[in-house]
Amino acid sequence: MWRSALLLALLTLTGCTPAPSPLQHTADAPVPLAQAVLIAVLAGDQATLASLALSEQEFRDHIWPSLPAARPERNLPFSYVWGDLHQKSETGLRATIDRLRGQALTLVDVRLGEATVYDGYTVHRDAVFVVRSAGGVTDDLRVCGSMVEQNGRWKVFSYVVDD
Repeated sequence: MWRSALLLALLTLTGCTPAPSPLQHTADAPVPLAQAVLIAVLAGDQATLASLALSEQEFRDHIWPSLPAARPERNLPFSYVWGDLHQKSETGLRATIDRLRGQALTLVDVRLGEATVYDGYTVHRDAVFVVRSAGGVTDDLRVCGSMVEQNGRWKVFSYVVDD
C-alpha cells in the first residue's frame, strides 16, 4: 500500500502522469479490423461494433490531446466534440447495419485514403471496404469513415461516413 502511495507521490512531484492504457479490441492491420467490422455489421452486432471503435475514454486519453480542436484558443470542450462525433458515428452505424444486415458479403480488401500523423497516432481517412457478394460481384462499401493506427495496432476511429 505504501509503495503505491510513494509511486503516486513521485509521479506528482516530477510532473509525470502514468501513460494511458493501450487501445482495447484492436487488430494488427486494417484488413483484419475491416473483416471483424464487416462480420459484425452483417450480423447486426452493435456491441462488437462499439468495441471495435474508439471509446470515450480512449478518445480522451489517446486522440483528443493532439487534435487541433483541443487547443485552448479553439475553445471547444471535449464533451462537445466527443458528443458530436459519437452521435454522428452511432447514426451512421445504424444506417449501415440497416442497409447491409443479413447480406452475404466477403471482404476482399481495404483501401485507405489520406493519412494524418498526430503525436502518438495516425488517422487513416476514407476507408473503403472492397467486398464480394455471393453472386461474385465486387463492390466498394463505406462502413467506417476512418481508422486510427497506434503502435502498430488498428481501431475504428468512427463510423461517420461522408458521401
